[in-house]
Amino acid sequence: MARTRAIAVAEQEGVQFRLFEYEHDPGAPSYGAEAAEKLGVDPARVFKTLVVEIDGKPAVAIVPVQAELDLRGLRKQLPTLLDESAVAFETVYVSAGRRGLELQIAPRDLLRLTGGEARRIARAVEPPPCGRLGTKSAQTGTNGD
Repeated sequence: MARTRAIAVAEQEGVQFRLFEYEHDPGAPSYGAEAAEKLGVDPARVFKTLVVEIDGKPAVAIVPVQAELDLRGLRKQLPTLLDESAVAFETVYVSAGRRGLELQIAPRDLLRLTGGEARRIARAVEPPPCGRLGTKSAQTGTNGD
């Protein structure tokens, strides 16, 4: 398995984490939903990283895969913002630096590694239309009849 920057930083800082690798489908309609399904975890625990610009400078925002970034939460310049919903979990899943590779990590360790802050930066969105991912019938191969 390739060592990514995310893995190297977590190891260097002595942060406890677990690594999960799965076969990524480039045609998946939602990478986050794909990760949750293939890892067998609640999608609320899987977070996506977004690069944003705040006051003309880049920052990283980490929000649940089933939400979208609420730009009103970005009024203050910060290097990394983690949606506050993450702190409700013992661990969350974030990208380990490439598609098909997820880091399971405690939110407090993620914040420590990134120098970030937990804030309400996500808002709920309607789930994507059922496709190949996210439905019981798609997982079991039945058509629901």
